[in-house]
Formats: sequence, C-alpha cells, structure tokens
Amino acid sequence: MGGGLYISKRPVSNQAASAVNNAPQKPISVKPVRPNDHILGPKDALVTIIEYSDPECPFCKIFHNTMMSLLTDKELKGKVAWVYRHFPLDSLHKKARYESQALECAALVGGNEGFWALTGKVFEVTPSNDGLDTSQLPSLAESVGLPKDEFTECLTSGKTAAIVEQDYQDAQAAGGAGTPYSIIIGPKGQQIPVGGAVPLASLKIQVQSLLKF
Repeated sequence: MGGGLYISKRPVSNQAASAVNNAPQKPISVKPVRPNDHILGPKDALVTIIEYSDPECPFCKIFHNTMMSLLTDKELKGKVAWVYRHFPLDSLHKKARYESQALECAALVGGNEGFWALTGKVFEVTPSNDGLDTSQLPSLAESVGLPKDEFTECLTSGKTAAIVEQDYQDAQAAGGAGTPYSIIIGPKGQQIPVGGAVPLASLKIQVQSLLKF
C-alpha cells in the first residue's frame, strides 16, 4: 500500500498529495498545543508536528509508523514533539468517529500513556476502511493495560464525543481536507502544512529546514 492522502471521497497518489502541499496556502488557523493534547516527545521540543488523523484511514496507519520512526531518528531525537488530534472522515469511514472517541476514553482512564498505547494497537490491528470490529475495542483496551470496565463505561456514555468534534472543527479551520493532515511548527512559529502519508525522508527534510533557522 503506497503513501497517499485521503481527500474528498477517494485516496489520491503521492503526486496528487504533493500538488496539495505545493498549492498556494490559505492562512492557517491552528489551535496552539493545549494541556489536554496527546503528545509524544519533549514538550519543549524545537519542532512540533500536529497531526490530524482518522483511525480507519489506511494512509494514517502508514503515517503513524512514519511518525514513530521520526521521533526515534538519531539525528532528530529530542528535537521533535508529535501532537495527535482527531479528524474522522465521516463520509468515508463510518466507524472512525466512534473509534476516535474510544481513543479519548483511553486517555480519560489511562492518561497520555494509555492514549498512545490504544492508538498504536488500533492502527496495528485494523485492516482500515471500516475493517475493525468495534466490539473489540474494550478487549483491545484491556490488552494494553487499561481498565476494561471503566473504558467501556466511558465509551458507551459518549462523554468524549465533544472532544473529538472539537478536534474535527480545528482540523477544518487549519485547512485540513483529507487525512493524514499535519502542520509542522518551527522554533520561531513557522508553519508548514503537510498533506498525506509523506515518506520519512521527506518529513525529515521539512523538519531539518526549520531547525536551520
């Protein structure tokens, strides 16, 4: 499965994703990192990457692994922080919003560590494109060490729906039209929007360009 971008109702190629990246950009309105954001990497990192993601998007699954590799890259380790926000594409993936709410429940009952553990597990096991059986979510949560009963109560209550919707609205305001959609923020507040599951090498070039300033 090659890299790409989920946009509108169909995936597009790397070439098309590149065209999205290189098109004239409208002003970006992205909310700053908040205390309730889900962050991997140092909070005082020189570069922050805010990713808007959909747990049933196959390209998000690829990009999740790319971001994990970026954070452990020997040249960039300790210089980059990754912020995950939700952007479920409801017209494409009917299960994505519910799964995003589940990830927020993981944060509610297991903190930042619980959130990232379940997020990684969902991307690991889902076939993507609504292929995950959502009835498995409580068992998946338990498998990464979360309290199953508390998680299930949270998920069935719908108490995290507003958090997911807030991220969704933020993604649209930030110029998101597909997933994954990321904004790389540099040491001086520079912003580079990145559409699609760009390869690790390309992502590194973008990050390193900001570190030169």
